[in-house]
Amino acid sequence: MKRKEVPITNKFGLHARPAALLVKLASTFESEVQLSKEETEVNAKSILGVMMLAAGPGNVVTVIADGKDEDDAVQAIANLIESRFGEEEA
Repeated sequence: MKRKEVPITNKFGLHARPAALLVKLASTFESEVQLSKEETEVNAKSILGVMMLAAGPGNVVTVIADGKDEDDAVQAIANLIESRFGEEEA
């Protein structure tokens, strides 16, 4: 199992578009991929789960993956979040 904490730095947090990008990316990996914020952990391959986190700017989420490609999954998702989902700086 691999995990990495990543701060949300885009202007509006995990709203619909970034959540959809994250789910689409997570779904490309064989590993089970979870996303957590504080005490809540959700399936990162579920748009409803990711939206339920309500992760806003300044929140820290933890990307967790378990499986054959766990290292690649965690790194790719962390990179997406760190890139602010392609949005301009706040």
